[in-house]
Amino acid sequence: MTLTEKTVREIAIENPATVPVFESLGIDYCCGGQRPLSEACERANVPMDRALELIAKAQSEGEPANKEKWSRAGAADLIQYIVERHHGFVRTEAPRLEALFVKVIDHHGDEYPELQSIQELFAALSQELLAHLMKEEQILFPYLEKLEAASFGHGPLPSACFGSVEMPIARMLAEHDDAGTLLARIRSLAADFHPPESACPSYRRLYSGLEEFERDLHRHIHLENNILFPRAAVLERSLRENRS
Repeated sequence: MTLTEKTVREIAIENPATVPVFESLGIDYCCGGQRPLSEACERANVPMDRALELIAKAQSEGEPANKEKWSRAGAADLIQYIVERHHGFVRTEAPRLEALFVKVIDHHGDEYPELQSIQELFAALSQELLAHLMKEEQILFPYLEKLEAASFGHGPLPSACFGSVEMPIARMLAEHDDAGTLLARIRSLAADFHPPESACPSYRRLYSGLEEFERDLHRHIHLENNILFPRAAVLERSLRENRS
């Protein structure tokens, strides 16, 4: 299979150093990562030659921090990383950005009315995400950790009120899609996070923070959609078949 035939998620999983490339090109590697690279480039209006050039460079020169392949990590380690790095980021940054919105709108809201719409979208995104994180941490993630422990012989196959793990995973995937839609609307209203020339430092910090929030959430969703959740579904089916 050629690189252009591989899905974006496959490329990102095989070499995490390509994730910044997809981000810089505006190629969806998390919620829309099931598309082949050729189709993803077409949708993002990115020349294939340019994408291949940057991917090849990332694969050969990937930074040490990007060399770690979470596809090889255990579920418990990956979950710990997601909760500490990405869930923690949302809980820290969402309130900071919401406070910054108040300050910026107070000074620039009349001149730039789109700020009010962006604030409302971000507030909705934050509320949905905080509820989403709680469901993962209190229900889904503990089940996945018990599932992994059972695969090592460290306990029975866990039972759950939701039956198969595919049920809550489907719900989490749908909520990820909803978050992606809100992020896209925010980016569009914020002109790809390019503040106007007259923007004050706080205005610029707000847009920079929103862009970083988007970037972190994309990486967060990638780890769950493309690595943690598919692996958990396969593991559960395997354990149930072996013990039936």
